[in-house]
Amino acid sequence: MTLPRPRVAILGGGPGGYEAALVAAQLGAEVTVIDEDGLGGACVLTDCVPSKTLIESATTMTSLGRSASLGLQLEDGHNPVVEVDAPALYARIKALAAAQSDDITERVAAEGVQIIRARGALTGPHTIAAAGTTVRADVVLIAAGANPRVLPDAVPDGERILTWRQLYDLPELPEELIVVGSGVTGAEFAGAYQALGSQVTLVSSRDRVLPHEDKDAAIVIEGLFRRRGMNVLGRSRAQAVHRKGDSVVVTLSDGRTVTGSHCLLTVGMVPSTAGLGCEHAGVTLDSRGFIEVDRVSRTSAPGVYAAGDCTGVQMLASVAAMQGRIAMWHALGEAVQPIRLSHVAATIFTDPEIASVGVSQAAVDRGEVPVRVVKQPLATNPRAKMAGIRDGFVKIFARPGTGMVLGGVVVAPRASELILPLSIAIEQNLSVDQIAHTFSVYPSLSGSVTEAARTVMEFGPDAIV
Repeated sequence: MTLPRPRVAILGGGPGGYEAALVAAQLGAEVTVIDEDGLGGACVLTDCVPSKTLIESATTMTSLGRSASLGLQLEDGHNPVVEVDAPALYARIKALAAAQSDDITERVAAEGVQIIRARGALTGPHTIAAAGTTVRADVVLIAAGANPRVLPDAVPDGERILTWRQLYDLPELPEELIVVGSGVTGAEFAGAYQALGSQVTLVSSRDRVLPHEDKDAAIVIEGLFRRRGMNVLGRSRAQAVHRKGDSVVVTLSDGRTVTGSHCLLTVGMVPSTAGLGCEHAGVTLDSRGFIEVDRVSRTSAPGVYAAGDCTGVQMLASVAAMQGRIAMWHALGEAVQPIRLSHVAATIFTDPEIASVGVSQAAVDRGEVPVRVVKQPLATNPRAKMAGIRDGFVKIFARPGTGMVLGGVVVAPRASELILPLSIAIEQNLSVDQIAHTFSVYPSLSGSVTEAARTVMEFGPDAIV
């Protein structure tokens, strides 16, 4: 007797949704994805992929700026050889995003997943209305994502007052860009546009940029921002943003004003749960509108799971994808390990990048975790010297006595790649001794990881360097 295939319906095609669809299809389920905009979701089409493509171009410009120190001449008289072609830059960004979405769609469709291009809404715990039809399922996954938060007195118009999703439709680079918000998104875009040639003012309501990140890393980035000519306004909360002809005026809470050609709002995200019909399915939302889930992605409704930004659980594509996979493994009877957020590696794509994993400096400073700490400056690394890199470091947190790696921070070009050995060390319970005894290429930036591990060993079990 052949048992019927379980039916899985997924509401949203971002990383949480399409990765879940792949797992469910491979486990033999009959899978339907309901998505309005295109697979890959906002992550691929408007957020992560486009922004990192922009940043890649900006990073190249920064590298070219070091050319003189490397013995290269990139000017013809007083005219720079390299200039930014904004329409071409933005066209490339959108083309790459669309191509990535197409690649994901092709892969998901090849697994036999049905894709419905429409906006869907829950009408019950196991039914979704979409495009005039009702999709019924044994298991439902909500992966609806989130949208940029806006301020009551700073409403985006898509021309001068913008969210990051509207940048790529501009006809030219902003001449004077005011970035409101100095968190991860604000810092990334502020640094990128400064490198591309815009004059940037970064409005931060806190004492420093990246207030929730490693303090040592944030100090490096803010120092570089200032050295590169950025106007960083600390302890300056934006109260309102208004158009004034072809300019924008940002009014701060203390009455000061800042004028520029454009304003980019980077003041957080709100979940896309309004109008989703969660109340019809018995799905509980928290006070901010995020879907409440446990560590295997279950909601309050039996058979209904949620993944990604709509849950408010570390808004990272990697976390969304893992939440989606875990949901399907759990729902379809596979062995599953609950998500371990302490093992998640995250990167801020400034230049240089900041990557971190495991225990944070803030937790150490609060006395929550006893560790020994070493910070190895990148300036002593021979490969960094060859590339004209002076700023950055590798920091390792290790358990006293055993030397077990508990966390790390890397501030360096391609820190997103360099953090991997520390992530593996945490996942596999490795010690600084084991890292120190691992061969690294000479010369390489990764050599600073093994050197930091050796420094922890040299200073003994209670070292704080």
